[in-house]
Parts: sequence; C-alpha cells; structure tokens
Amino acid sequence: MEALAAVLNQPNGPFEIEPVEIADPQEGELRVAIKAVGICHTDLVLGSGAMGLQFPAVLGHEGAGVVEAVGPGVTSVQPGDKVLLTFNSCGSCKRCEAGEPAYCLQFFPLNMQCVREDGSTRLSKGGQPVADNCFGQSSFAAKAIANVRNVVKLDPDADLAALAPLGCGIQTGVGAVMRSLNARKGESLVVIGGGAVGLSAILGGKLAGCAQIILIEPQESRRAIALEVGADHVIDPAAGDTIEAVRAILPEGADMVVDSSGFMPAVEKSVGMIGNLGRVGLIGVPGSLDAVLPVPMVQWLTMGGTVRGIVEGDSDIVGFLPELIAHQAAGRLPYDRFVTRYPFEQINQAIDDAHHGKCIKAVLTFD
Repeated sequence: MEALAAVLNQPNGPFEIEPVEIADPQEGELRVAIKAVGICHTDLVLGSGAMGLQFPAVLGHEGAGVVEAVGPGVTSVQPGDKVLLTFNSCGSCKRCEAGEPAYCLQFFPLNMQCVREDGSTRLSKGGQPVADNCFGQSSFAAKAIANVRNVVKLDPDADLAALAPLGCGIQTGVGAVMRSLNARKGESLVVIGGGAVGLSAILGGKLAGCAQIILIEPQESRRAIALEVGADHVIDPAAGDTIEAVRAILPEGADMVVDSSGFMPAVEKSVGMIGNLGRVGLIGVPGSLDAVLPVPMVQWLTMGGTVRGIVEGDSDIVGFLPELIAHQAAGRLPYDRFVTRYPFEQINQAIDDAHHGKCIKAVLTFD
C-alpha cells in the first residue's frame, strides 16, 4: 500500500512530502489512517542524527487517527476505531509489570531506534528501506503502523486534531507535576521554560491545586499565555537573578521546580530555588550529552532536596491518558490556547514558525 509521508532524507534536512510503500501489519501491529499529528522537539532531536537515526526516515510520535487494519493478536481495537498514539513499551520487563512503562527497560530501542526488533522497517521507497517505528508509530505520514501497546482507543466522536498533542508533550508536562513530583494541594511550583511542555506543567499545577505557580521564560508572548492558563507570576530571566526573583515571591523556597528548557545556565539555578523537602524535575534535553547539574551537597542534605529525571510524565497510558482526555473534554486542560494547526504539507513551515516563536505547539492535520 502506498501513502504520502514527510520523509527526512538527511540529518537536519527539510522534510519532503513523498509517497512510501507501507507493509501489512505484523503480529501485535495495526495500520492507522493518521488524521492529525503533533510536532515535538524530540522529533527534531532524532532528525539531527544525534541518536543514530538512519536515513531516509519518517518520524512523528503524537499521532491520532482511525484504525484501518489489525495484525494477528490485536483485539483491543478494530478497524473503524479512533485511536490516540503514544510511546511504546515492551510490557514484560520489571518496570512495565510494575505499571511504569515510561521507564521500560527497552524504551530506547522501542522508541528511538526507528526499526523493528528484528531490524526491519514497515516503510520503503523505491525498494529501499525507510527508517520508521519512531515511538512505535512514525506518524508524519497519511498512514502509519502502530503497536498494540502504544494505542489508546477513543470515543467515536473524539476530535482527533484536538487530542493528538496528548500523545507526548502535553502528558509529559502535566504528568511531571501530577505524577512524577506528586504535587499536593497548596504546594508551590516553579516552571522553567514556557514551551508546550512547560505550559502543560502549569496546567498540571492547576489541576493539582498548587497555591503559587511561577513561570520563568524569556519570551513575553509566552509569559502572557502562561498567565492566561494558570500561572500566578511570570519572571523574565533577563530582568535579574532568577533565584532572587523566585524567593522574593516564595521566601521559604519552592516545593517543586520543573525544568522544560534543558538550558543548563537556567537549570543550574533550580537547585537554589527549592525549600525544605523541595523536588526538582528535569524534562528538557540539554544541548550536550555531557551536561552536568551541580548540587550543593550540604544544603541538600540539610533540606532533604530531591532531583530526578522525568520521562513522559511517568504516564501509564492505560490510566493517565484517559484521565487527561476527560480533563480536556471538561475544559480543565485548555492546551488548545497554545496549539496552532497546519496542513500536513506545511510541516517545514510549522517547524520554522516554532523556531521563530510564531507558534508554541504545532499540530499537522490531514484532509
């Protein structure tokens, strides 16, 4: 079967809309007609080749669409079902069995190596393999092969374009606060970075009942949106020392700090912002694989500070994604305020707009 896809033929190159051949789904797989897909920063990290991606490749990991066909052993969905696609997991390691699929021991190969376990691909072009299976889906295409463990069945009347961003970025930000850091009502939250994930962390803080929510973000437009979606205070890092600015609002320090920026000069400030038993959650990927976060040992030993990395907001897709879908339907998760939709063919324009601050979260839609 043939379908149009946004093919990346070289590292950091433009995506080219080209026809690709799609193999039939194998055991545990299903074919989905993609109707919408969010663009996530991780797509661009993979597309740089830094993670060993082979080219040509089809990326995309926030897909939503309609099931067209299922392979052997797939019983949870059937043709005609609307589905949301998210990250993949093995289902059999100790982390998966403990209900922690975001920390699956096979997370990297299943989500970022962009091939099946046996090294094969589901896509080809001119008889040559095209790397796919990005996060178990590669949904920058009109049709994608997904895996039964990274598919969530939706209601028949679900708005696929509205729900697509939940597959990664939104669930990561909301989950970082609600699940990873286990926010409690009345606690304070500082978010570093006002992109889609950071703004989603603010939404998570609102859902958790945080008493004071602060965003640190250099772009004025993003600070304005943060105030609209639930931040109580915003700080421009260019205006002065961010630790002093946070402690002017929270003299005893923050209960939680979530970094979504990966910008190490900003991240390093986080350890000076927390109060007793404060928690720092790290989401943003730094520009260097050698990045190190210095922690003041005596201060943290006496205060009981915690710092931890966060993957996919500790999401259990069977329980947490349906919870987020319900919040979105009820109007409690207004991430649509920072989503901009583009036709699929405008993928490069959408990425350029994001780079230049013209949009925060781009979602591609298919006719």
